[in-house]
Amino acid sequence: MKITKKLIYLFSITLFLSCKKDDAKINFTFLQINDVYEIAPIQGGEFGGMARVETLHKELLKENPNTMLFLAGDFLNPSLLGTIKVDGERVRGKQMIEVMNAMNFDLVAFGNHEFDISQKDLQKRLNESNFPWISANVKLKTNEKAVPFYKEKGKNQIPVNETFIKEFSDADGTTIKVGFIGVCIPSNPKDYVEYGNMFVKARASYAAIKDSVDVVFGLTHVKLANDKRIAKLIPDLPLIMGGHEHTNSYDKIGNTIIAKADANAKTAYIHRISYDKNTKKAIVKSELKEINKTIKSDVEVGQIVNKWQKILTSEIQEIILKPDEEIYTTQIPLDGRDTPIRSVQTNLGAIVTKSMSFSFDDEVDCALVNGGSIRIDDQLTGNITPIDIFRVLPYGGAVLKVKLKGRLLKRVLDYGVLAAGTGAYLQRFNAIKVGERWMIKNTPLHINKMYTVAFSDYLLKGFDIPFLNAENKEVISIYQPNEKELAFDIRKGVIAYLKNQ
Repeated sequence: MKITKKLIYLFSITLFLSCKKDDAKINFTFLQINDVYEIAPIQGGEFGGMARVETLHKELLKENPNTMLFLAGDFLNPSLLGTIKVDGERVRGKQMIEVMNAMNFDLVAFGNHEFDISQKDLQKRLNESNFPWISANVKLKTNEKAVPFYKEKGKNQIPVNETFIKEFSDADGTTIKVGFIGVCIPSNPKDYVEYGNMFVKARASYAAIKDSVDVVFGLTHVKLANDKRIAKLIPDLPLIMGGHEHTNSYDKIGNTIIAKADANAKTAYIHRISYDKNTKKAIVKSELKEINKTIKSDVEVGQIVNKWQKILTSEIQEIILKPDEEIYTTQIPLDGRDTPIRSVQTNLGAIVTKSMSFSFDDEVDCALVNGGSIRIDDQLTGNITPIDIFRVLPYGGAVLKVKLKGRLLKRVLDYGVLAAGTGAYLQRFNAIKVGERWMIKNTPLHINKMYTVAFSDYLLKGFDIPFLNAENKEVISIYQPNEKELAFDIRKGVIAYLKNQ
């Protein structure tokens, strides 16, 4: 009997040890968001919100401690909060860094909008961040040469690396090293930024890291077509977490999955990954999770968001008393994304320009605004509030009623067409090109006729269209609205117009 008990005991110990033996398999989770400009929920509180994302993040960490949180570029700009001043200095993404630090992001990529802000402001945001950044193809230009961007910590400069390595271990002792590579689209040329070739640098950074890790993933901010090309160039990437497009997508090129979530954390991708060290294969199972009001806000992150929202609300209430009022509802997305708004006529551009005419009781021949004034780089759907309109037009400014000669109006309209792809492209109301002719209110434009046009005040400063300014002899008169008029602030005009629909 004693022998039997001893055998049973030994068998139990052996079984226990065998259960704890390294099985060469390990599970880990990636939580991915991209193109996030607003820390608070958007569209009347329906979608998004970084405090909600953090609740999901913590739930995933409880499910599996081997969980990483990523942002695939574009978060410092544009945002409504970023345009306001606190203590005499524009925020310029400071609010986003504070929230992201509290969320303990594991890795972020540069997006093209990170370079909207000045080198000085970007350096401040890098210094403030507690999380690592990655980029293989963007470098800081100096007088001597291009060097990696860096964080200043005390007297030390900590460079932004081209690659990143994370080590995972599980309960049975399986340990792996996971590598990451990242590149950014060269669509925002700045004097202080040098862009290397995306594809050359992606391959080079992969080659530099692949022998030091078990598996490599991508964290990119490029067009989907570029991600697909990278997937073909580096077929051993199981997953590329990308950004830039703003609408969710899930594609597979060979064995590589390319995933992008919706902008402003309307959705997030959860990637549950199982890696087998013996077969050296990663199985990726992805879930697109809608971030909506059914998800409770994390308390700590929520407090930071609320602090910044109070600052924002106080600023907006100086112009609009009820910033959270629902003023309009649309099921058709109003398109304010950068590429369309600077290249083609969009429905959001139509609303802005129609409202400019509305602000003057439609007593103008046409209305024009430069696409670069529309800064939301997103689409609006559902319930629209004044805050959303401030997100569309964060810099505000007056609408001017300008009397000018037809010859100058034609030059301005022609210039706007030729400026497609830039901020000088013109969104228009009552000005349509038919063949080679411009039609103003459905009547052919005559170069010797006088026209009354509603312009955004920025356009009359001559920054986008050099010859359009008060000194031009073909500008006959400029009417500047007073504080009591809708046209005094373009945003008030848009809000009033939408309320009237």
